[in-house]
Amino acid sequence: MAAKSDYYDILGVSKGSSDSEIKTAYRKQAVEWHPDKHKDDKEAAERRFKEINEAYQVLSDIEKRKAYDQFGHNAFSPGGAPGGAGGFPGGAGGWKVYTSGSGQNPYSGFDFGDPFDIFEQFFGGRNPFAQQVRKPRYSLTIEFMEAIKGVEKEVSIEGSKKKIRIPPGVDDGSRINFNDFILSINVKPHDTFEREGADILVKLAIPFSLVALGGAIDVPTVDGDVKLKIRKGTQPGMMRLRGKGAPRIRGRGRGDQYIRLNVAIPEKLTKEQKKMVEKMKKKGL
Repeated sequence: MAAKSDYYDILGVSKGSSDSEIKTAYRKQAVEWHPDKHKDDKEAAERRFKEINEAYQVLSDIEKRKAYDQFGHNAFSPGGAPGGAGGFPGGAGGWKVYTSGSGQNPYSGFDFGDPFDIFEQFFGGRNPFAQQVRKPRYSLTIEFMEAIKGVEKEVSIEGSKKKIRIPPGVDDGSRINFNDFILSINVKPHDTFEREGADILVKLAIPFSLVALGGAIDVPTVDGDVKLKIRKGTQPGMMRLRGKGAPRIRGRGRGDQYIRLNVAIPEKLTKEQKKMVEKMKKKGL
């Protein structure tokens, strides 16, 4: 899975750049990559335009910029766990995120908003591409599994009810262009699954006996549980289930599911278990 680009690289600035330099860089990049200027490849331009918007929202805010400088993209990860270890392949590396005094991540699941709204706010409500008629834009919040599987929704648009079809594989921040309006999709976080693009991550704690002796375990996927074979001596780390991720928009296959295997350490041991552990310790295990 692809790593997220560095926000400084996206805007073409350095870590020591001033606020005015960041604003100037945003203006240049946002105008250059506005989708209205790239009708031949509007989808790619929209992705780039969204990246530019995210970079500007983080780097133009003092506190968010400090968090990003310290923890990278994990500072805004909805699934980050303070003090954790490991990493999502292709991600910023590590589960550690910026934390407040309460131990909670103040930016977890931070909503980057509609990049077109940010763009127009930056230009004081003046659209440099005003000669083009803009469709009205609305937003809709859906469940994680609705985004994976697709869903039909009834929405109110300008006082009238409309039934719309959300295609499988839409992601948080996706925009769907209907005939007379544009819809921005917000996706709620899931208790079990995390997502980056078309790839999905599941964190799984397994007993020491399983990694030592081998066996099988049920692993949740968006299609239901699957049996995963654990070979004896398997080390904690990442495993991949090919094709078990989210559908790619427009039917271009599916991403993969990554499983972060962690060994569950029991908090309490029986006398018999303690004796066994002592024996293992003497043997250097």
